Amino acid sequence: MASHAPHQLPPEAPAAARPVRAPALRLYRADWRQLENPAELVRWDALSRYAVEPNPFFESWYLLPSLRALDPGGSVAMLLLEAEGQLAGLLPVQRARDYYGHPIPHWRNWIHANAFLGTPLVAPGFERQFWQCLFHWADENAGTALFFHMAQMAEKGPLHRALVQYVDEAARPAATVLREERAALISDLSPEEYLERSLSGKKRKELRRQHRRLSEEGDLTVERKTGGDALAQWTAEFLDLERSGWKGEAQSALDCTDQTRALFRNALQGAAEHGRLERIAIRLDGKPLAMLVNFLCPPGAFSYKTAFDESFARYSPGVLLQRENLALLTRSDIAWTDSCAAADHPMIDHFWREKRNVASHNIGIGGSLRRMAFRVLARIETNTLPKGIA
Repeated sequence: MASHAPHQLPPEAPAAARPVRAPALRLYRADWRQLENPAELVRWDALSRYAVEPNPFFESWYLLPSLRALDPGGSVAMLLLEAEGQLAGLLPVQRARDYYGHPIPHWRNWIHANAFLGTPLVAPGFERQFWQCLFHWADENAGTALFFHMAQMAEKGPLHRALVQYVDEAARPAATVLREERAALISDLSPEEYLERSLSGKKRKELRRQHRRLSEEGDLTVERKTGGDALAQWTAEFLDLERSGWKGEAQSALDCTDQTRALFRNALQGAAEHGRLERIAIRLDGKPLAMLVNFLCPPGAFSYKTAFDESFARYSPGVLLQRENLALLTRSDIAWTDSCAAADHPMIDHFWREKRNVASHNIGIGGSLRRMAFRVLARIETNTLPKGIA
């Protein structure tokens, strides 16, 4: 993972005159609606730019539209870590009573069906302090909760390593309850070299044939945009295209509910305003055949949503679009791309050969009796004693 600029705290005096001391830390709970204040947004956006690990789904331009659409009652709270007046950590949390169909009260990070990562935003250098403050807060505010559920957290990064170290040193009972591998794009190869190594010669020949045949149907163009130019029209086209296929039939398309439609529109607008948006479309005579949304969060990128016209399935427009998406490999600011796809995805897993590990962990909170009850529960769920987070 590429290095980040350090999270600077404002000096109070020349270095030679200042005593050496750790910055004063404060973790507190806030109503998410308080963060719509312009001054809070400035702090939030600064943290997002310098976070030790990127997570677009917890940046202001995505999380606020999510909360407005899906949590109008304000049951989700924001845990904020403050250091010398600056924001050093952020995590949306919720007290939940349902644990994957079981009536087990717990605290958890808040994500939803269209948010594909639960890693908190933390300033560099504050990784361990964030976890220490978070679980101290959870101990004091456990209520009826038996544990804290950290869902869909990226593995192998500095925040994961800090969590492993903290849980071990604090002797907290903990267990990894779910681990999956997502397709990822992590390579120093050029797009052409990557395609050659990723797909067989027979498959590459078939793609060239499909592209040629599709070109014979009319004016075939590839459109790539990173700003907000004609964004409202582009967004409407994407929503229509996605709903025209199997997701529309399954009522899982973004356009099927007012909430997800509003979330998508507002998130794309916000991503464009924050310089996080990339849009790619393959068009035939101006009509979209395949469309894709990437969120660019250096040093990473996130392939957020894709849709294609199923009436042109014989030409594999979705695969042709992913061939165009390999241009991410040419960007010096992007070291890796998360597919945001389910494990064992039938298409992208055969195209992107690298993997990104995402896991969900349960961590014991509260006093000794509560932690003992958690150990029993974790053993039932994982069929083994909770030995920490690997």
